Amino acid sequence: MTKKSFNASVLPRMRKFASRLMGRGDAVLVGLSGGADSVCLLHFLQYLSLEKHFRLAAAHIHHGLRGKDATADQRFCRQLCQSWGIEFLTLQTDAKKIAEQHHLSPEHGARKARYEAFVKLARRWGANKLALGHQLDDQAETVLLNLLRGTKAKGLAGIPVRRPLAKDLEIVRPLLCITRAETEAYLQNNGLGHITDQTNFDDQYTRNWIRSALLPLLETKQPQIKNHLALIAQDMENLLAGKSPR
Repeated sequence: MTKKSFNASVLPRMRKFASRLMGRGDAVLVGLSGGADSVCLLHFLQYLSLEKHFRLAAAHIHHGLRGKDATADQRFCRQLCQSWGIEFLTLQTDAKKIAEQHHLSPEHGARKARYEAFVKLARRWGANKLALGHQLDDQAETVLLNLLRGTKAKGLAGIPVRRPLAKDLEIVRPLLCITRAETEAYLQNNGLGHITDQTNFDDQYTRNWIRSALLPLLETKQPQIKNHLALIAQDMENLLAGKSPR
């Protein structure tokens, strides 16, 4: 996809979707891991913040895992924000300890630690919105993951576009309208770098197996399977909220 065609077809969709989630007077804290999705999100929201007049900062969570690699990720995010003139907040947690205390898997322990740290940083900075970089592929993967684990109707709603996280703090996900390939095209078209977490390729995690094996297999029979799963999630979220489906 050329830069011209990307700007014509994808950016208006991103702008329209994100404008429903934030606007004038908001204080938006962006969860920045340094991966492709979060770098795309931060760059896009910096541009949108000038148009919609909201405050913007970035937050990076060091989970106390992955040793030097995690410290290098933190340094990358700090330097990125410095180069873009964006305020950078960071916090280190002990995800392993939290997982042990609450009898959680390492993955769920890291998630709990991350959200607790986000709440602390959001309150410190005065954010009312926490923007996270989940995109349409993540949505499709989540629906399949919930199906494999066994789920009720709520699980078919996948990742919510917005939800409360704490008092006066709401999670919003402005990239759920675009695919992983489109976030990567955004980075390429804007000459942006990112880091890659090698644990994303470890198939011992079910989500990674869904991403690398199951979804590609399903796409051989139905190339639009990701979009179909995302639309199911959207319909289910609307139904659970008492709204009419598409």
